[in-house]
Amino acid sequence: MIHWLLKTRHFVPNSHYDTVHDIDFDALYQEGKRVLLVDLDNTLIPYDETLPNKKLKAFIESIKHVGFEVVIISNNRLPRVKHFSDAVDVSYVASAKKPLKCGFKRAMQHTETFYEKAQVCMIGDQLMTDVFGSRRMGYDCLLVMPIKKKTEKWYTKFNRRVETNMLRKIKRKYPSAYKRLALEKRL
Repeated sequence: MIHWLLKTRHFVPNSHYDTVHDIDFDALYQEGKRVLLVDLDNTLIPYDETLPNKKLKAFIESIKHVGFEVVIISNNRLPRVKHFSDAVDVSYVASAKKPLKCGFKRAMQHTETFYEKAQVCMIGDQLMTDVFGSRRMGYDCLLVMPIKKKTEKWYTKFNRRVETNMLRKIKRKYPSAYKRLALEKRL
């Protein structure tokens, strides 16, 4: 069973971007996506910041204006995630335990209506938590570059080392996806 879970294909994102600001949210909406599950740390803000600046607040408002329901899903603790989410007026799940399914299921309980898996998209900066977890749930996943690696916690740094090994496997097993997604930026 563990071999099935750790198949390389479960770590391949649908798309890869430098930042969340580079994603075409109008196109995502037209593709039928309605819910965005968004990681917090190093996806929206670095670990050493706690509140969004005006630009980030406006950015999240613009995503909501397109028509998306946004839910912050983070492995970080409640005070940090709640403080940020309250500042941008979105739902959240703290201590999500990604890549386990329980956090993703809790996040979907925060949406106003029931959505099909094809309508959900995860945005995050880690293969080992965000991509792998969303793939396990059957959601699409958009991978972004981490904002600031220097401030990451020890466990995230450990995940980055494992991620590097997985990127090498992706390059070997899925060279066209590796090249198309420009994943070499992450090595």
